[in-house]
Amino acid sequence: MCGMPQQPPVRSTPTRPSRPDASMSLLNNVMDHSLDDGYAEAAARRKAAGTEGMPKTVRARLGLAVGLVLAALVVTVGAAQARISAPVVAKEREELIDRIQQETTAADELEDSVDALRDDVGARQRKALKADGGSGGNDLVGILSGAVEVHGPGVRLVVNDSKDAAQGGDGDPRETSGFSDTGRVRDRDMQRVVNGLWASGAEAVSINGQRLTALSAIRAAGDAILVDNKPLAPPYTVLAVGDGQRLSTKFQNSPDGLYLHALQENFGIRTSISVEGDLKVPAAPSVIVRTAQPSTEKGTS
Repeated sequence: MCGMPQQPPVRSTPTRPSRPDASMSLLNNVMDHSLDDGYAEAAARRKAAGTEGMPKTVRARLGLAVGLVLAALVVTVGAAQARISAPVVAKEREELIDRIQQETTAADELEDSVDALRDDVGARQRKALKADGGSGGNDLVGILSGAVEVHGPGVRLVVNDSKDAAQGGDGDPRETSGFSDTGRVRDRDMQRVVNGLWASGAEAVSINGQRLTALSAIRAAGDAILVDNKPLAPPYTVLAVGDGQRLSTKFQNSPDGLYLHALQENFGIRTSISVEGDLKVPAAPSVIVRTAQPSTEKGTS
């Protein structure tokens, strides 16, 4: 009788499955132990001794110190550049001031020369007007043209800005006409005053010593009033030669006189008018007088 074949023994514990990456033991070791044991031990000792890295307070102070040093460096460089450029700027400023002073002096000299030439031209014109024996016709031409000085009875009219030139009345009428400051006398106001005096019978008119002629212009440049391109400053004194009392009454009752009165009532513009026994109105500078002569030639048919 044959015995049964002997079976191999059965293990009571299961066999451990092999890792898929068993053949990569070196790479796994490097990955599992990326820090060398010696380095890890040294780091542990430093941590235990409390010397790992720099304290935060020290780092903050060091950063602040570096920032202060950089700021001081920037300020120092800026100051040095300013000291270097300061003499150049000062020199350019002095040169500019010298040029302005020179040009101003030259302009003043030219203005004086122009005034002297105007006076000479006016004197020659007045002499020419009297060259024909001082006839009444030539005297009248000189008076009407403004080429000769005039004196006699008349009216003195003073017009001035209001005491508070920034206010005056409700401002509506003058604001709608383009006035930015209702308390100031404007060029159009003086135009109406002068035209009203002419219409009331004035024979010669001047504003602040500036003789008005048929060619005179009253204009504005900013807040200044110009008469023949010469700026005038308030108060504006208007002299009008004529029949004093009659001229005063007629002007005040005219539309232009009532307009001036309305400015006084509504906007605080100050005015005063008085009758004078003798006023002196200067001649206008450099007036060119031309007279027409009747033609004696007979026309041809």
